[in-house]
Amino acid sequence: MRIFDSHVHMTSRTTDDYARMADAGVQVVVEPAFWLGQPRTNAGSFTDYFDSLVGWEPYRAAQFGVVHHAAIALNPKEANDPRCRPVLDLLPRYLEKDRVVAVGEIGYDSMTPEEDDAFERQLALAVEHGLPALVHTPHRDKAHGTRRTLDVVAASGITPGRVVIDHLNEVTVGLVHGSGSWMGFSIYPETKMSPPRMVEILRRYGLDRMLVNSAADWGVSDPLLTMETGRAMLAAGFTEDDVDRVLWRNPVEFYGQSGRLDLAVTGAAEPTFAGSSIRRGGS
Repeated sequence: MRIFDSHVHMTSRTTDDYARMADAGVQVVVEPAFWLGQPRTNAGSFTDYFDSLVGWEPYRAAQFGVVHHAAIALNPKEANDPRCRPVLDLLPRYLEKDRVVAVGEIGYDSMTPEEDDAFERQLALAVEHGLPALVHTPHRDKAHGTRRTLDVVAASGITPGRVVIDHLNEVTVGLVHGSGSWMGFSIYPETKMSPPRMVEILRRYGLDRMLVNSAADWGVSDPLLTMETGRAMLAAGFTEDDVDRVLWRNPVEFYGQSGRLDLAVTGAAEPTFAGSSIRRGGS
C-alpha cells in the first residue's frame, strides 16, 4: 500500500512518527500551515514558521525516505487577530518556493468579516500563483460554513477542481459533491471521521475527487489512520486499485496541478539558514 497523506501537521509530530509512517507506506506528505495552539503576536513568528515548513521539515522527512511538501497561508483562526494580518503581505514570497504546492489552510473558523477578507484574498493569491487551494471548514455550524465556503469559492473565479474542501463529514459531503471541488476527510481516533465511516462515504459517493488525510495535529490524532482507512476499504470489499486511487493517485492528481509536485526524495542535506530565509536551489 502506497500512501500520500494530503494534509498532515508534521510540526506537531516526532521523528518516531516519521519512522512509523514510512514503515506503513507513507511516501509523500503535504503539511499545511495552521494554528500552533499558542496565539502568535507578530508576523515575524509566521516567517520563522514558514521557513521551517519549507526547510527543516523537508530535511527531517527525508531522513526517513518521506517526501515533504507544504501549503502556506494565514490560517482562519488567526485571520481575526490584527497582529497577524500583515502575514497576508508576506505570503507571495513563500508561494514561489518550489516545495509549496498549495495555498492553505484557508477558509473559516468563526465565519467573521475578517475571515471573509482573508479567505477571498488568499483565493486570489492561489489564482495569481497558479496553485491549488486547501480550505478548512469550521468546527462549529459546519453545514452553514460549508455552504458559505462554496459561495466564496464560486465568487472568486478559481476553478473548482483546483480547490479541496477539507474536514468534511456525512453532513457536509453532499454539499460539496456536485460542486466540482475536491472533497477532503480527516481521519481521527475520536473526532471528525473514522475509517469505517469513511468507507461508507466512499460506498455512497464513489472515489472521484476524494482525499483522505490524517491531519495529525496537537490533539488526539494518529498519522497512521490513512493506512487504517485503506485496510478498512479492503475489508469492505474495495480493491487494491481502489485503495491506491484514494490514498495515492487522487492526491497526486490534485497537488500535481501546482506543477511542483516531486514524488522522489531528493536527498537529506541539512538546510542552510541565512537570517530568516532558507537557501534552496530553484526557490
